[in-house]
Amino acid sequence: MKITEYLKKRGIKFNTFTHPPVYTCEEAERYNKEIRGVRSKNLFIKDRKSKRFYLVIIPANKKLELDRLEGILQDKLKFANNDDLKNILGLESGAVSPFGLINDKEAKVDVAIDKEIWNSDFVSFHPNINTETLELSKEGFHAYISSLKNKTKII
Repeated sequence: MKITEYLKKRGIKFNTFTHPPVYTCEEAERYNKEIRGVRSKNLFIKDRKSKRFYLVIIPANKKLELDRLEGILQDKLKFANNDDLKNILGLESGAVSPFGLINDKEAKVDVAIDKEIWNSDFVSFHPNINTETLELSKEGFHAYISSLKNKTKII
């Protein structure tokens, strides 16, 4: 199911912005000037034994402190590979976002959301492709996250 259909079915409002393909936060910034809210990095991470997976959502201007995150999640972590990303979230590198969680039918991925993102009045993410960005209100984002079976932790 496309994420836009998923959101509409749940009454979650969003705005769509189309742009050329982007692969980094820096590239996206060139095209997203009119989009409100905190920009984010979405990182697909796993434990060292590849038994647990995490989608970590942090502000784009923040550096991931892996040691600190390991303490919060109480797990030794490393970045997941492209095969894990494709097999679990159905995504390609460069299009990672919380919207990929609709493909995680077994809720294998835990979600860790930075409190700055969680508390932002507006958020925006790729809708599982890197040529569009969807903007949601705080309430819409919270409703989306609540609609999922994945465990969520605000960090």
